[in-house]
Amino acid sequence: MQTEEEIKDLVRQKYSEIALQDKESNAASCCGAGGCSTEVYNIMSESYETLDGYNKDADLGLGCGLPTEFAGIKKGQTVIDLGSGAGNDCFVAHAETGETGKVIGIDFTPAMVDKARINAEKLGFNNVEFRLGDIENMPVSDAVADVVVSNCVLNLLPNKEKIFNEIYRVLKADGHFSISDIVLNGQLPEKIKDAAEMYAGCVAGAINKEKYLGYIKKAGFQNVVLQKEKNIFIPDDILNLYLSLEEIATYRQSPDTIQSITVYGEKVKSCCAPGCC
Repeated sequence: MQTEEEIKDLVRQKYSEIALQDKESNAASCCGAGGCSTEVYNIMSESYETLDGYNKDADLGLGCGLPTEFAGIKKGQTVIDLGSGAGNDCFVAHAETGETGKVIGIDFTPAMVDKARINAEKLGFNNVEFRLGDIENMPVSDAVADVVVSNCVLNLLPNKEKIFNEIYRVLKADGHFSISDIVLNGQLPEKIKDAAEMYAGCVAGAINKEKYLGYIKKAGFQNVVLQKEKNIFIPDDILNLYLSLEEIATYRQSPDTIQSITVYGEKVKSCCAPGCC
């Protein structure tokens, strides 16, 4: 079994390779530098093209939802995007928060951070910045963000409980998050769980949905709501890389499903004064 650091190194390597390709190359084949991870993402991704702030150069097609569409971002707010990639969600958030707000993207892949900074410079955005860092230990102070967003990234990292604790730490009182990610109802075949490419494609690292929501509530978030849910179908031509025909047939007949969810939660301001609760 891989250690947490080995998993992170795998993900960092894969996304460095993806950052150095263009979107068309990533989408063209499972044999490109991104490997099967990008093909799996192409199955899960949703179009940003109708959203204000969309920038084609920043869209690598690596998401599984549209968290910024559901995030309720307001003018002047500070937004943090976890696993910001080439900057796609940050630029959409910028359209919402405006010039009086601030957007901070965090990514642990240097090539992605470099790509995002170039895109921001081209757009002339002085209030959008990208920081190199691990979202399990975010390079930001306590209580700085009004909103946290993330698109199909938390799944890639092994310690999801720690990430939600970090999200709670960096949010202001009365702040909230909107996160799109992949979860399971049931179990994945062991061969899929062990496949490095499928982990980088955000599937093998998925955990049970109830466990995922449990981490959110354990971190202290309230008013947790599933904003969107959809089942993800992995085609046979991808499963054939890891499973026999008999194993695929067994998996298809099982009730187990892979889901994309967008989930919302609030950091509710605590009040200890008499009569205020």
